[in-house]
Amino acid sequence: MFASPLNTATIKTTSYKVVLPFYVYAAISFLVATILLFTSTDAFTAHYFSPHLLAITHAMALGWGTMIILGASHQLVPVLAEGKLYSNKLAYTSFIFAAIGIPMLVYAFYIFDMGPLAKWGGRCIIIAVVAYLINISMSIKQSKNENIHAIYAFTATWWLLVTVTFGLALVYNNTYPLLPHDSFHYLPLHAHAGMVGWFFLLVIGVASRLIPMFLISKYTNNKLLWVIYFLLNGALLFYFIFFYFISETAVTFISVGSVFIAIILFIYFCIQAYKKRLRKQVDEQTKISILSIFILLIPIILLTMVIFTLITTSGEKVNFILAYGFLIFFGWLTSIILGMTFKTMPFIVWNKVYHHRSSLGKTPNPKDLFNHIVFKMMSIFYLSGLVVFVVGILFSLILIMKIGAALLIIAAALYNWNVIKLMIHKPHML
Repeated sequence: MFASPLNTATIKTTSYKVVLPFYVYAAISFLVATILLFTSTDAFTAHYFSPHLLAITHAMALGWGTMIILGASHQLVPVLAEGKLYSNKLAYTSFIFAAIGIPMLVYAFYIFDMGPLAKWGGRCIIIAVVAYLINISMSIKQSKNENIHAIYAFTATWWLLVTVTFGLALVYNNTYPLLPHDSFHYLPLHAHAGMVGWFFLLVIGVASRLIPMFLISKYTNNKLLWVIYFLLNGALLFYFIFFYFISETAVTFISVGSVFIAIILFIYFCIQAYKKRLRKQVDEQTKISILSIFILLIPIILLTMVIFTLITTSGEKVNFILAYGFLIFFGWLTSIILGMTFKTMPFIVWNKVYHHRSSLGKTPNPKDLFNHIVFKMMSIFYLSGLVVFVVGILFSLILIMKIGAALLIIAAALYNWNVIKLMIHKPHML
């Protein structure tokens, strides 16, 4: 999901001024989301369609996950396409409109006011996504070396546009009858277009390039990646068709099964890359990112349990649904970001500070620009908080959720500490 400025073409064409603001914004959003989690734990004992849960979900999905992906992709996609970024101006446009629109939308959800604030927030986010889509599309188009990883990123970006456009339609549907049913009815479509179409596709497409690179592995398998690509897109398209034309809940198992198989195949891909690595010592950042792939199996299992409950009983298993959503954003997505941030951001900062000084003497290694002890502490607090909070959700224990949320706040604060340390790094020669 992240770029590494090891590629010299990228260093020359994608300025750190484009990328780093997204990283900082995402870090702050992560901290804000964990604070909201702590102050709104009682919402996890009620229905999942509630104002505070909507605010937390969009703070994580847009402010945390999407912002850091947008920033890193401006550097990464040109690497995948073996070309250069089409326009820095479009990248700045994407950041500015997203940075304005996300807090507007999150606050509107928090107070549950679907008026002008929510609508303008949604409009700004769509403008940001359109600017990003144009930039990425043109970057790929002007390259002569289109590959499977770039196709993953391109397809995922279209799903992101579908997600945010449909999301704005749902906001309008609260005040104008745009759709035949209320907005809650369509929420699963909006959520899974974002999770599977945007996050799953983008992360798997990019991680399949970065994980072998960071492991220094010679393993490649484009045929397997194409199978995963069609399984994910097929699952999502079938889910949309099922939603509108087939009323039988059991049919959803086809889409869930397709996603499950895709994840198993990607785990196989990562295992093979690990086995064929040349670098025997694997750093902590890569370990926590690889762990995220296995974490993804848990929410898929929970989703299967939810569907089974809907088929065999007359009610929803709300705590399973809440745990499913929590594990997607605070588990799988967050773990891969926490790991890959400190595999990539140090290279970006190193290029910013030392690129023109490297000929003057020995410079620090990029991995030495952040504090590894703080990173390990962050990982411990994060994993502890994740497990504790999920237990709290499953057993509806507010105190346990409070403890888990507090641990996650500490993890987010430590993450921000290291991000700030990187941002304010001053040059010093060894």
